[in-house]
Amino acid sequence: MEKWVNPYPNVFQPLKVGRQVLKNRIEFSPLVSNMVTKDGEITQDYINFVEMQAKAGVALLTLGATPINRGLAREYHSEVNVCDDAMIGGLLRLTEAAHIFGAKISVELFHSGLGGDTSLSGEDYVIGPSNFPIPNQVQKVKVMDRDDMDQVIADFVDAAKRCQRAGFDFILMHAAHGNLLAQFLSERTNKRNDLYGGSMENRQRFPLEVLKAVREAVGPEMGIEMRISGDEIVEDGMRIEETIEFIKKAQEYIDLVHVSAGLIVEYKAQFYVMPPYYRQKGCNVKYARAVKDCPDIHIPVTTVGRINTIDMAEDILKRGDADMVAMARALLCDPDLLNKAYRGHPEDIRPCLSCWGCAETFGSYTRCAVNPQLSRYEKYAAVHPAPVKKKVVVIGGGVAGMMAAKTLVERGHDVVLMEKNDHLGGLLPEISNLSFKEDQRRYLEWNVRTTMACGADIRLNCEATPEKVMAEEPDAIFVCTGSKIAKPPVPGIDGPRVFNVMDVDSGRTPVKGKVVVCGGGVSGCECALDLAYAGNDVTIVDMIPAEDFAKSLSMITRTMLLMLLEENGVKMLGDRMVNEIAEDGVTVGDRNWRTEKIACDYVVEAFGMKSTNEYAQQFVQLIPEVYIVGDAKQVKNIKQANFDAYNLACNC
Repeated sequence: MEKWVNPYPNVFQPLKVGRQVLKNRIEFSPLVSNMVTKDGEITQDYINFVEMQAKAGVALLTLGATPINRGLAREYHSEVNVCDDAMIGGLLRLTEAAHIFGAKISVELFHSGLGGDTSLSGEDYVIGPSNFPIPNQVQKVKVMDRDDMDQVIADFVDAAKRCQRAGFDFILMHAAHGNLLAQFLSERTNKRNDLYGGSMENRQRFPLEVLKAVREAVGPEMGIEMRISGDEIVEDGMRIEETIEFIKKAQEYIDLVHVSAGLIVEYKAQFYVMPPYYRQKGCNVKYARAVKDCPDIHIPVTTVGRINTIDMAEDILKRGDADMVAMARALLCDPDLLNKAYRGHPEDIRPCLSCWGCAETFGSYTRCAVNPQLSRYEKYAAVHPAPVKKKVVVIGGGVAGMMAAKTLVERGHDVVLMEKNDHLGGLLPEISNLSFKEDQRRYLEWNVRTTMACGADIRLNCEATPEKVMAEEPDAIFVCTGSKIAKPPVPGIDGPRVFNVMDVDSGRTPVKGKVVVCGGGVSGCECALDLAYAGNDVTIVDMIPAEDFAKSLSMITRTMLLMLLEENGVKMLGDRMVNEIAEDGVTVGDRNWRTEKIACDYVVEAFGMKSTNEYAQQFVQLIPEVYIVGDAKQVKNIKQANFDAYNLACNC
């Protein structure tokens, strides 16, 4: 028998942190999962979720954004309550769920300060070190006095001791992303002229008092991790040099420092907290490295921020950039990531799209665009064997068709997949070619490979017809024919210098110079950004208002896209109807019937997609059990196509 060799020796290496030993170097970084009641009580769903996190094989998992009181500290409605002894029973069930699988469990304790939500606190004000206006918030600020500081310290201590009683191994003190402790540290938000403001030494004073009090309260056995922004990425914000100086003092009270970046309350700095796919992978690692390189810092360092492959984590640890790697999205996308890596099969790991779909759920449970089992229970938590075996024909091998075929085979059905092209993937090969779509290309490759190997009878170059389908004598039909390009009857749209966005994105029709992109949806805006990166002069026009461009993206991702378009000189003209396309430009008209001609060398048509429902209708009456799935029913996105196909396959 061949001797097993650890394929990731740095990832799967224990780490001593304070008086505790972590079994490997991966932390499930904090996230808010919306799985508590309005009073912050733990639900069974949350216990299941924590069990999933622990079962993933991580050494440490951390509950996200947990306020130290249920009043002024809060910023979000779905936060765990650690402020009441009546909650200890539920918290104990969480810690038990983690410990069953050998994980250590932590909780991210914070006070939102200036970023608080008065609708949750019941007060008409927020508190902070200074009367600094948080962007997009209009609320009164009470500048903290000594009594307020003492109360905050008491609340941190009370919450930490309660977590200790509930069996938590660690607490994470949140001093990053513009929360209250960070507000004291940062010159941007701390304008005090007393002992707690002005010099860096003074700005450090209150956060150090908090850390000291918490350490004294929980003793040396409980681990304390501190999260901090290496750089706040805004004018007058904390810089890495100041962060390092604070860590030098804070390490007297903490065992591990978790180095992030950015501010959650400043839109231009949000993208470092949890970077979307437009941001470079591992963009925060350099800050952890700077902390590691400081000879006066002797505690372990954690890095975080768009680290979404096991190989990337291994390289970070091998180079010595950090001692721990915190991941969330990749582990939500494939909770078996570490186990697959440990067994030497990283190619089986489902790739994460870095799309932010899991983090922005607006009150619903955490969901993943490519893992429809996440945070779901009973029928949809896993694929269960079908009570009756069926013959199923799947028409179309795009996102929905691949998900349907794999799920149906796993249920035990005989599946025939008919795809008219010579490859699977639908439109994914077209839309994943942009410079910032590396994760989508990895997902495409994985999806096609696993579908081809799933056990379905896959027939390429096979355009489905009612006759072909009925020849298979199916019990069920899944129509997954996707969407097609929408091409409105605009004069000149077939001109020699007019190309579809798919052709431009794929590189089949390179354009250069002045370019007008007709369409302010996601595809048009992303094409425009990529063209701008290549040095082109780009204008986007659409009949919708410019503030509604790319509106189907998650809020954070969209905000970053619009910011990047502006930074790269892309002109965004909304409320403009495309009247005519000529060889030398595009004529548009506004809502007041005024027209103007935008001179350009090339035009990109990005008027969107429309479903193939008309084509799909020819199959609807063939047998009783016919499903129209994904974009063939309604054009949305990858997430909706996957969920639609998975849900229907689980019921077939």
